[in-house]
Amino acid sequence: MTPGGRYLLIALATPLRRLFTYLPPADPDTAGTALQPGQRVIVPFGSRRRVGSIMGHSNEAVVDAGRLKRISSVIDEQSILPDSHLALLRWASDYYQHPVGEAVFTSLPARLRQGAPAILDVPRGWQFNPDGPAVDMPRPGARAPRQAELLALFENRYPATLTATDIAAAGIGNWRAPLKALAERGWVREVALNDRYRESPPLEQPLTLNRYQQQALAAIRDSFGRHRAHLLEGVTGSGKTEVYLQATAAVLEQGRQCLLLLPEIALTPQLVRRFERRFGPRLAILHSGLTDTDRCQAWLRARDGSADVVLGTRSAVWTPLKNPGLIIVDEEHDLSYKQQDGFRYHARDVAIMRAYRESIPIVLGSATPSLESLLNAGQGRYEYLPLPERAGTAKSPDLHVLDIRQSPMRGALSEGFLKMLDDNLAAGRQSLLFLNRRGFAPVLLCHECGWTATCHRCDTAMTYHKQRQRLCCHHCGHEHRRPDTCPGCGGKLIEVGHGTERLEQTLAEALPAARILRIDRDSTRRRGALEDLLRSAHSGEADILVGTQMLAKGHHFPSVSLVGIVEADGGLFSTDFRALEHLAQLIVQVSGRAGRAEHPGTVVIQTHHPDHPLLRTLTEDGYPAFAKAALAEREMLQLPPYSYLALMRAEAKQSAAAERFLQEARQLIPDTADVEVLGPVPAPRPRRSGYQRLQLLLQSPQRPRLQRILGGWLDGVEQLKSARHVRWSIDVDPQEMG
Repeated sequence: MTPGGRYLLIALATPLRRLFTYLPPADPDTAGTALQPGQRVIVPFGSRRRVGSIMGHSNEAVVDAGRLKRISSVIDEQSILPDSHLALLRWASDYYQHPVGEAVFTSLPARLRQGAPAILDVPRGWQFNPDGPAVDMPRPGARAPRQAELLALFENRYPATLTATDIAAAGIGNWRAPLKALAERGWVREVALNDRYRESPPLEQPLTLNRYQQQALAAIRDSFGRHRAHLLEGVTGSGKTEVYLQATAAVLEQGRQCLLLLPEIALTPQLVRRFERRFGPRLAILHSGLTDTDRCQAWLRARDGSADVVLGTRSAVWTPLKNPGLIIVDEEHDLSYKQQDGFRYHARDVAIMRAYRESIPIVLGSATPSLESLLNAGQGRYEYLPLPERAGTAKSPDLHVLDIRQSPMRGALSEGFLKMLDDNLAAGRQSLLFLNRRGFAPVLLCHECGWTATCHRCDTAMTYHKQRQRLCCHHCGHEHRRPDTCPGCGGKLIEVGHGTERLEQTLAEALPAARILRIDRDSTRRRGALEDLLRSAHSGEADILVGTQMLAKGHHFPSVSLVGIVEADGGLFSTDFRALEHLAQLIVQVSGRAGRAEHPGTVVIQTHHPDHPLLRTLTEDGYPAFAKAALAEREMLQLPPYSYLALMRAEAKQSAAAERFLQEARQLIPDTADVEVLGPVPAPRPRRSGYQRLQLLLQSPQRPRLQRILGGWLDGVEQLKSARHVRWSIDVDPQEMG
């Protein structure tokens, strides 16, 4: 019998917005066991068996008890998720209006979702046995040279315990069989490693903090043991990472753990390396680039407490910690924290709620905080911690708006800016050019009849990638070979617009002596390519770095003194009300790559709209002034963060089906709901992957009011017959309107 009820409530990874009721297992070995929330079980579901998670107990069944099925088997001897974690998942499921079963299983590593045992593999190593073999036995000699070499290594390193990595690093090849022979003879012994305390290289020492960093660290330490949200706004290069490191070290001294979230591990390698150098084997890294096994083991180490510091991307927010003490969200403004499909949670906001529920502090760090976070700090919900100066002797770069109207151009670059690049090259310094569009040209056009290469699935222009001679849709991924002539009239095809490939070609033609390095998703497809390119950038092998936003986040290029933002106009007149905020953040982040060492930095922004008011505010008065103006505009228009949104999207092969569904869904909203409903209207990208896309927007001045409406409304929407003919989703707090 289960405690608290006759029946078990099970979460399953299905799109149905409810739990499922089952009877305890019939197996006499487990039937009497007290099954607890957080244990995984195998249950019959339809014609299949599925992995489920116990969420609770009940004395009442929603269907006739005689129709209930029994749990087939129990996977876990005890719960793998603490009650606090299950409560957080329930909250997230309710808030983001997503099926609780999918929410629970999204939070688990793939192997645990598939039913693999939640067993932490104990790392093992080998150590020289000072007592020697139990019986007289000659040392390995000339007839066993590999054994002799290994034995000498262990003797010289005693009492250290060596891992497989250590042995391989010593340059001893084919060592496994000789090591096994040494262990069998008693010359070495195998021992279990405790990751927290095993020997590691000397760790990097903390840096000296300036007064602003000291004040920020003191405020964070003062909040240990209770909930407090801190907004750490520091200009690029101000030393936010050192504050993170020393705050983490302080919480570890109390025997507690720290969770650090990053927008994208691949784009912040230097920060990852600094944490590795400071905390060594006490660090567990979680991101999608790991194997399923490694990710599962890191998750288990965090849950069991053998990893003191957990560093990961968006989904790491769901990692359970045995003794949480601090959460840090780096680059809290970044769009990567918002999941754009499936379970559409925002990792930053989940982290804030998690910190509140676990009564621990959270630090939100950014050089360009989101308007939501700035408003919360202004209203006193967050403690504001400024870092207004760059660390050390580095100075903030000078920003220049370059009016390119009527300016002679060579490709995407004005002649004036090319002259600046040439001067910087002659001075022996690096330059960085940012263009957030990969490929060669965004449009392939027929000069004779006006035909353009368009994706037949999305009705959007396909980007021409010259190096691969392919046309690619950057929305759905469809691609094909570039035609030699126009398919319509046989005329000549011309490339219109500029991507990073074309910018690289323009630079090579204009500055033939320059060594150019392009870093974008195309040039980093090969595993390890990004690390190789960044190594070349730091070593001085490149004079000019060209890239997309992969160059904008978290990189420290001490030799870069000139940064050019090639096209700044794209976000100035977007239909998305957040576009200006994102553009400003990107400009500041890219600008922060300049002048981080002894050379002063210069940032040039090419634009056809030099008098745009918010662009002028940003460049003349800085991001804080821009944010203040943007918040005033949002308040006047009653846009977030002064109101709250939920976006319903519908997709169908025929737009009529999607529109009919959304119209019927709209009619289910009661007139007394006191929310503004806009739509149905076509999405900004109305066709994608062969589906017509429409959307319905709900807006309310109060978050609780919107939440109260959504739950009951969506229960009715699920019952609509028209819902069977469309793919629909709900996005609470959408960050992109398309």
